[in-house]
Order: sequence, then C-alpha cells, then structure tokens
Amino acid sequence: MGILRTFALGGIHPVENKLSANAPIETVPVPKQAIVPLGQNLGAPSKPIVAKGDMVKVGQLLAEAGGFISANIHSPVSGKVLKIDNAIDGTGYKRPAIFINVEGDEWDESIDTSADIVSEITLSSKEIIDKIKDAGIVGMGGATFPTHVKLMPPPGKTAEYLIINGVECEPYLTADHRLMLEKGQEIIIGTKLMMKALNVKKAFIGIENNKPDAINHIRELVKAHDDIEVQVLKVQYPQGGEKQLIKASVNREVPSGKLPIEVGCVVQNVGTAFAVYEAVQKNKPLIERVVTVTGKAVKRPSNLLARIGTPIAALIEMAEGLPENTGKIIGGGPMMGKAIISLEVTVVKGSSGILMMKKEESSRIVEGSCIRCSKCTYVCPMGLEPHLLSKAAKLGNYEMAEDEAIMDCMECGSCHYACPASIPLLDYLRLGKLKVGQIIRNRNNK
Repeated sequence: MGILRTFALGGIHPVENKLSANAPIETVPVPKQAIVPLGQNLGAPSKPIVAKGDMVKVGQLLAEAGGFISANIHSPVSGKVLKIDNAIDGTGYKRPAIFINVEGDEWDESIDTSADIVSEITLSSKEIIDKIKDAGIVGMGGATFPTHVKLMPPPGKTAEYLIINGVECEPYLTADHRLMLEKGQEIIIGTKLMMKALNVKKAFIGIENNKPDAINHIRELVKAHDDIEVQVLKVQYPQGGEKQLIKASVNREVPSGKLPIEVGCVVQNVGTAFAVYEAVQKNKPLIERVVTVTGKAVKRPSNLLARIGTPIAALIEMAEGLPENTGKIIGGGPMMGKAIISLEVTVVKGSSGILMMKKEESSRIVEGSCIRCSKCTYVCPMGLEPHLLSKAAKLGNYEMAEDEAIMDCMECGSCHYACPASIPLLDYLRLGKLKVGQIIRNRNNK
C-alpha cells in the first residue's frame, strides 16, 4: 500500500472493535410514527412550514433553514402531521419536533426512486450548490455543518483541494466503511459534483489501512478519474479530524482558530458525498442515513439504513434487542459519542452509531489526583495542555481557558483515554468550551 500517511502530533490507538464491518447495509422498516427534530444541524434550528393536520409525502419540505448556517428538513415518511411539540433529543433535553403519523409510503413525484446510477453531470456550480442546499444536506460524519455553506468559500478564499473523509477512526463504527463498499460509485459521483461546485481540480479520498477491502474497491473505481486519488492512512485516532486529515493528506496545518479553507482545503465525509449524489442526481433530500448498531454483547451488530425520525428502539430491535447487561447506550462511538437517556430518541441526520456498552465497560473509575505525567499533553492532536485547561474550567477561570486556546479542542477524548488518574478531562473541556464560547459570542455581539 506504499507510504502510510498520518498526522504528526499526538493521537492514540484504542481497540478498534469493528464488530459490524462485515454486516451488509439493511433497511429498517418505516416506523408507525416519525418524530423529526427541528434542530438537526450545527447552527440555527429549522422553522416548520407545516401544521397539525397537514398531509405530507416522503421528501416534502417540512421546515426551512432558520438562517445562513442552517438546513432544510424534509419528511422521511408519508402521512398526517399529528403535532409540533417537544421531544427528547440525544442530549436528554426536550426540543421542538414534528410528529407524523405514518400512512403508507408515498414519495414526492420529483424524486427518482429507481436503482439507476446517474453519472453524467449537467448542472453548473451554482445549480449544484442550490440543489444541495434545497435538499438539506449536512456533514454526515457527526458534525452536521450545512454542506452548501462549506461549498461556498468566503470572499478572498479559494479551495484548492477537496478531501473526502473515509477514515471512520472512531472505534466500533462501520457505517462509512459499508457505504464505501456498497455505494462506491455514487460516492465518486458525489465527489465529482462537489469538485465542480468548488471549482477544484484535485480530490483525495482518505481511508485508514484497516479497511483494505474499501481501499481496493474505491481505488478500482477512481482509475477512470485522474483528478481523484485514494490516500491510504495509518490507523491512528483521531485521524478523521479535519485538521488531522488535512495534515496527513496535503501536509498543511490549519492555524489556530481558523477553518480548513484558510489552507485551501474543504473536507467532506463519504456519507455526505453519497447524500450529495442522491440530492443532485436523484433529487432526493436527506431523509435517511446508515447507522451502525453495535456492542460486544449485541447479538447481531448491524449497519442499518433508517429513515430520519425512526426511534432508536426500532434499530436496536433489528440487532436482536438490548443486551441484559447493558450499562450505557452511546449515540455515536465511545470516544466522541454521548450517552442516550431514552430509547424514544430518534435517528437524526448526524446519527452515526448506537453503541450498547456492557455495565463493566461503562462504569466510571473513581477519579484520582493528577500526577503531572503529561500523558494528556503528549496525546493531544491539537497541541494543547488538557490538564491545565480542565483545571481552568473546573475553577471557572474562563479567561485563562480562552488564553490557552480551549476553543481549539476538538473534543476527541484522547486525553481522557490516556489519563492514568481517570480524570474526566473531556467533561471539563466540554464545559470550558461551552462557557468560553458564550463569552466570545456575547463579546462579539456588543
């Protein structure tokens, strides 16, 4: 496979536990009721344009983007709008959502539901971006940043490279892996579409070397495209972070507090590339996604294609149920994911995985005292001092936290993983980022 590329600073090697890597994508039955949250993207929540009693079809617009950094939401099912009310989200808070009672499965006539692959690209750059915006596409790797915004660099900035993230470095998760194996051709077309939207001449698809089948498959597909190159990356968490992937792919470093476009790069997930293909070539909005359902005690680890708004209980049932010794359910992977408090939580655009951890795995170890070993600093891929930042956050010294660049923290959890004293560094860092972020916004609004 030649030279294995990686980032230079920090990183760890947790056990991969890719238990569902060989599980083909299966489709989850349409739920009897879909609960579609209005806040499914980074930025402003969407604003509903339907009301109680309205009949909707699959793919019909339910809510419009609530600002520049926001995204449209479409109906994942057909039926009657029961109500617009609060529902529990993945963080445990009650937030506005649209409740739809399902009646049949009638799709909007404009959507191409055939299995035919449409490879010819006929639209202009602006038309591609407009279709992506209309379809409500967001970053499918979990960040959920509106895709159309990423494809419109600010004045004075120019994209030179498009980097497609097929790393999936988070332990347990395999949704992107399976998508590359089963929808590789569509991902390549989605990549070409975004290249045209950005007017870039070169794209890289980064895949870690623990996925040799995906590497070989995508390499075979890009033989016909001189402007797309597969880069084999060394297994090293968090290789899938934007800044780490840029360093590994094109050896450029994004400055502190800046975005990838600062060094001429735009990064998109393979799931996003597939969604872009469906939006532009098939006129299909983002109404479903692949979710990994897994865990060491799970009887049938799976990769499931589920409609947005489907209760996660339905996905767990398809994986043959909740294991008796489950101590915690994580939305996402074990490093960056967050605990889910209810099985009523539904699939959203950013749902990458459902991880059921055994009680003995999920129990917190008693926090010890910092022994100044500096392991957290050594593994930090952003070059921060997590022990110092966590202490500042714990003591409420947010001025110090800001001065020490806490907003550069990518919340990867490497420091937490490496700490021999089991100090919940990531918890303190997230708290500190939340508070410092509020301070910065208030300062900028004055």
